[in-house]
Amino acid sequence: MPNTTRVLAVDDRAENLVALSAVLDSLPVEVVTATSGRAALKELLADDFALILLDVIMPEMDGFECAAHIKARPRTRDVPIIFLTAAGATGDEAFRGYQAGAVDYLTKPFDPWLLRAKVSVFVELHQRNLQLREQAALLRRALAGENGEVARAELLPALCERLARVEDDVERLRAALGEDLALAELSSHVTDLRLALDALDAGRC
Repeated sequence: MPNTTRVLAVDDRAENLVALSAVLDSLPVEVVTATSGRAALKELLADDFALILLDVIMPEMDGFECAAHIKARPRTRDVPIIFLTAAGATGDEAFRGYQAGAVDYLTKPFDPWLLRAKVSVFVELHQRNLQLREQAALLRRALAGENGEVARAELLPALCERLARVEDDVERLRAALGEDLALAELSSHVTDLRLALDALDAGRC
């Protein structure tokens, strides 16, 4: 069965893209590659991605400019970005990366185990969010039908369980990555959803 979770790897050097694909080969993801910022933006118009691995130093459009375009688009602004750059990068570059909306900033040559671990967290979080949205859509459809109260009793526990898993994933992200703006925003969304579910189910979730 083909992987439905996609990771976008962006680097102007083909050998780096081959290396990234090899490192992530053991994960349940499809690695889509792009050799420029413009090519990456085109890929993002065509498909949904769980994560973007974005090289900083590229001709024509560097990683920071590409990230600015990604974050300016409603469709892609919430896709997490991990910047990858050559060893010796300055603290100012890292600061620019986080300002551009990156969730992490790794230097090359990167530790394959560390990169896999970070990617796997975001992939799992992406899958949990998809499941949660599916459960929420199912719940809305069921509650709109004739047997709304029965559906509420049957579906709310499952939805609450999904939310609990997302909350666990957010805590894992916080432990792995520390605090940043993207994670704080995600945590706020999860908290809002928890409050809504608690109100809907009288606090029994």
